[in-house]
Amino acid sequence: MAEKVQTGKKEEYGNQSITQLKGADRVRKRPAVIFGSDGLEGCEHAVFEIVSNSVDEAKEGYGDVIVVTRFADRSIQVEDSGRGVPMGYNEKEKRYNWDLIFCELYAGGKYENNSESGNYAFALGLNGLGACATQCASEYMEVRSYSGGILSEMHFKKGKPSGKLKEIPLGPKDKKHGTIIRWLPDLEVFTDVDIPLEYFEDMLKRQAVVNSGVHFVLRYENGKGKFDEQEFFYKNGITDRVAELSRGTSLTEPVFFKTETSGRDRADMDDYKLKIEMAFCVSNREKAIEYYHNSGWLEHGGSPDKATRSAFVYAIDKYLKSSGKYKKNESKITFSDVADCLILVVSSFSTQASYANQTKKAINNVFIADAMTEWFKKTLEIYFIERPMEAEKIANQVLINKRSRESAESTRLDIRKKLSGNVLDVANRVEKFVNCRSKDSDKREVYIVEGDSALGSCKQARDSEYQAVFAVRGKTLNCMKSTYDKIFKSEVVVNLLKIIGCGVELNGKAKGELAPFDLGSLRWNKIIICTDADEDGFQIRTLLLTVFYRLLPTLIELGKVYIAETPLYEITCRDETLFAYDEKEKAEILQNLGTQKYTLQRSKGLGENTAQMMSQTTMNPKSRRLIRISPADAAKTAEIFEILLGDDLEGRKRFIFENGHRYAKDADI
Repeated sequence: MAEKVQTGKKEEYGNQSITQLKGADRVRKRPAVIFGSDGLEGCEHAVFEIVSNSVDEAKEGYGDVIVVTRFADRSIQVEDSGRGVPMGYNEKEKRYNWDLIFCELYAGGKYENNSESGNYAFALGLNGLGACATQCASEYMEVRSYSGGILSEMHFKKGKPSGKLKEIPLGPKDKKHGTIIRWLPDLEVFTDVDIPLEYFEDMLKRQAVVNSGVHFVLRYENGKGKFDEQEFFYKNGITDRVAELSRGTSLTEPVFFKTETSGRDRADMDDYKLKIEMAFCVSNREKAIEYYHNSGWLEHGGSPDKATRSAFVYAIDKYLKSSGKYKKNESKITFSDVADCLILVVSSFSTQASYANQTKKAINNVFIADAMTEWFKKTLEIYFIERPMEAEKIANQVLINKRSRESAESTRLDIRKKLSGNVLDVANRVEKFVNCRSKDSDKREVYIVEGDSALGSCKQARDSEYQAVFAVRGKTLNCMKSTYDKIFKSEVVVNLLKIIGCGVELNGKAKGELAPFDLGSLRWNKIIICTDADEDGFQIRTLLLTVFYRLLPTLIELGKVYIAETPLYEITCRDETLFAYDEKEKAEILQNLGTQKYTLQRSKGLGENTAQMMSQTTMNPKSRRLIRISPADAAKTAEIFEILLGDDLEGRKRFIFENGHRYAKDADI
């Protein structure tokens, strides 16, 4: 009797609720279980599974060329010159091998690789999943295998065979051998099948690194019905890769070491074979660490990363202590100090590998981690003894990294302390800052003015409820050309950042080393730069804008930074004073006055203006004119600033030649 009981629209969960996925549905309905994702990453991993089988053949000495073709219709083809795929009838399993390999999960020829009779000693494809899973996840797959003078062909569609096995005898002179597999990833399985060219390039390049002597060829349709071609080949394998990663900046020459051993992950388990290759150098400009196992890139490392961290810190720390390079009571180096100058590639091979999952981005073998750690330690110890000059360079660079890190940490703490504090603290600690009464950051405004006299005028003209004033003294630091260390020694810049209150935004190596940006701590709705309408005022304004452009670009993007327009002319007619902000406005005002008597004068500096005039022209929201700074405005300002005051001498000459006539007066140009 069935146990499903109707209760409204839902059925009760019971014995008959359990179902089993069968056949191709085990992959097609749950691709992420095999490929790690049902998106583009999973589709890419399917390519890697097929290439892995060709790589395993090449590692065993069968073929030295693997060709991967990317067609315009998004189908992919992998061709090798190995032994071919066995496709015929298997008496032991009572099934055809094509059925086992391409339609049955956990079927393959690499389960006995730890025995002397195994066909693959150090295989990348171990689990018997890749070929079947890729076939099941495809709209179609075509397999051609050349072996023993016979071409075997099999076709599949959406996880099922399409037709029967064809076996075609080759001519007596046709010695072709190998496998050609072409398939089209299925959009019913993956959410995206448009694999970018960059994936193929990166994957094949990495395979070339750890399979020295094997040529990897990438062919791809260029949209014109023709194929472009790239080849990836590293004659000296990981040593060539280390030299490539150093980009000619290495302090020590790349060196290569290798060893072979065997062991077990647990006392009651069987021994397995392990081969390790390591190449490294040290640079003061570049850094990179790459791990590979059985030819696969270990993106997340696992056992090799654990060994590297332990062994390199141990060996370099031991050398620093024995050579007396540590200062008295100085702390020990960390792996980050080593990694900041290390270019290392480790390639290992084992007859047993415990991968984190089918995507094979990390291994977690206990024996591999222990064996690598001990071998790395001994190898480095001997290397330091035999090459004292290189040891000295490595030790010195690691110490430089360590002390720079500690200095940066100290600076970070110092800057955080400098920029921290509440509004009342800031008012007490920052000279020339006059706060407002309101605590509402949605209403508060701060005016940045030049000099003490402008501070006095603005202080009297402001609405003290929500308007604050900060006076900068002298020329602000050029933040576009200065280092972070120099910037944060500038009293003007640090005080300005204290007042604004939301920290700083940093790029490059310094990112994360100083006070972090926190928009929620911003104390103002508007930050208004208010300077005189003359050359000095314009330069101060530009310098202040570069502070925001370099250290607080988000405030510009959010429209929080403004420029207060100040009048260029004062025009007095009877008891009325009019203000013109440019030549055009002056002409219009004078035209409107007609024959009336008036006095015209250039506007005084902000410090000489009366409080009433400052309120009317600059601070009263009903009559003032504000220019909101956009990212484009700030970028253009920075560009012009760099041309006029930066290091580009040729650019400055060119700018003056092209634009000088616009500013020159009474000059023959």
